[in-house]
Amino acid sequence: MTDRSLENRVVVVTGAGRGLGLAYALDLAARGASVVVNTRPKAADDPASAESAVRRIQDAGGKAVACPLAVEADDAGDHLLAAALDAFGRIDGLINNAGVPEAMSLHKQTVQQVRGVFDINFYGALAATLPIYRHMREQGAGRIVMTTSAAGLHGVHGMTAYSASKAALIGLMRVIALEGGPKGVHANAVAPYALTGMTEKYIDADTAAAMPAELVAPVVSWLVSEECPLNGETLVVGSGKVRPAYRIEGQGLDFGTEPNIPLSRFDAAAEALMSLKTWTRPHDGNVAFDEFFAARPPKG
Repeated sequence: MTDRSLENRVVVVTGAGRGLGLAYALDLAARGASVVVNTRPKAADDPASAESAVRRIQDAGGKAVACPLAVEADDAGDHLLAAALDAFGRIDGLINNAGVPEAMSLHKQTVQQVRGVFDINFYGALAATLPIYRHMREQGAGRIVMTTSAAGLHGVHGMTAYSASKAALIGLMRVIALEGGPKGVHANAVAPYALTGMTEKYIDADTAAAMPAELVAPVVSWLVSEECPLNGETLVVGSGKVRPAYRIEGQGLDFGTEPNIPLSRFDAAAEALMSLKTWTRPHDGNVAFDEFFAARPPKG
């Protein structure tokens, strides 16, 4: 089977100095894409610098330029867009990968500490995306990938700000998909399982060997390819496996319209209430509202 090339595609990758971001940049370049490599400003000889990643791509015969900056800066997206247009004359994809970890229980945190994680994980993605998304809408095409996490999907003990910020990215992605889809702009998210500097302290050697970042990269390259049909989806990716993560609502129960429902009725019906044997997958929040009021669930 002959694989298609990503030649003539121009993709911006944030947080691309090491780990997943570097794997994405290298995979894209190997498939023919031109890559704008972003990291936080570092010395050019730092192995995690944008310049170092660009040299690796160029040494392998690929095309790339560096754009070192802090993604949470308000003008980050303007600079990333300008770097792509100045170097390659176009932009086709954006992969929001930059992020910071966290390990602290909520009761030990301050609002400022939580806000600091959001500044990079959520607002960094928003700042990078907005100008690029507007440009993509005007040109009638584009692909945007957000990096969420199992923490964002399900929550993780001791990772309050990280979990909440990664969940917020799913909401942002969904709105871009809904509003951008009719304009040719698709947005999706990946929740990767990979050995990186962020995860290495939490996994054993055998597990680490089974989840190199390079096994996530092809899925992300697919998501930024023009032919990829997905829009508004979240994929869990790692160790060569890919699975979808969906937003669903169960059938629920109808407790009637009398306001003074005995609380014991909820106790007795809790198991049936929470059952997902029958479920629906609303297209968006408006459809979810309409479906909720139109539903005729069993009596509770």
